[in-house]
Amino acid sequence: MNTILVITRLTFREAVRRKIALAALLLGIAFLVIYSLGFHFINDEISADAGRMGSRIEQMRREVYNFLVLAGMYVVNFLGVASAALITADSLAGEIQSGTIQAIVTKPILRSQVVVGKWLGYAILLMGYLLLMGGGVIVSVWLLARYSPPNGLAGLSMIYFNSLVIMTLTLAFSSRFSTLATGGAVFGAYGVAFIGGWVERIGTALNNETAVNLGIFSSLLLPSEALWNKAAFLMASPLAGRIDANPFTTASQPSNVMMGYAVLYLIIFLGIALRQFQQRDL
Repeated sequence: MNTILVITRLTFREAVRRKIALAALLLGIAFLVIYSLGFHFINDEISADAGRMGSRIEQMRREVYNFLVLAGMYVVNFLGVASAALITADSLAGEIQSGTIQAIVTKPILRSQVVVGKWLGYAILLMGYLLLMGGGVIVSVWLLARYSPPNGLAGLSMIYFNSLVIMTLTLAFSSRFSTLATGGAVFGAYGVAFIGGWVERIGTALNNETAVNLGIFSSLLLPSEALWNKAAFLMASPLAGRIDANPFTTASQPSNVMMGYAVLYLIIFLGIALRQFQQRDL
């Protein structure tokens, strides 16, 4: 256990040293600044309209706030997924290619400990990043408008789990392929899942069973869109959740079976990463 914790700490430090985490942090801060400023000006305009129209606009104002929160969280979800792929793609593949991994595996350390330690290090890094980003969106909206979305913590937890799934998939590819091939494969899979999610949503609206089944199949390949839909459903206002009122929500949440599949998906690909790294010729 001590060995895993040492590798976890070294992985965290290495991500910071390579400036990937710093670049993601700076981009995240820039997003929060722009988001907060934009929300401030929109809120001023809404407040002015509310002053002229009275209580008739109050419900509409809360729906607009919910829409803006979900828009911000949609970006946070994407940044979390992108960060998970970018910081992990070079983890095992880059160290194998450069030969630095040999300095670790020649010591009395199990290869499985290396993989688990790296997984934990990146998981902690992603947790801090998403707490900053998602928490920043929620706190900013609360300070400016005294509004908080329903189930904000549960929704943010689902976004974090989505990032963990992407991170685990990337680690599995990185244990076998080069950095470039890993990045291309993961972002390609995410693209398929993304467009499949929209096909399913449009198919649901049009009662097209074929389109719905195609979207479900893409979720089986990579359940990233299903996890986002679950997060959006949790954080959506009751009205938006019922009528599919904006492009960031869905009127029907993914089933518990799909959530269980996502958990199993993560476990399977973590197992694949462990097995492939164990068998790989270094």
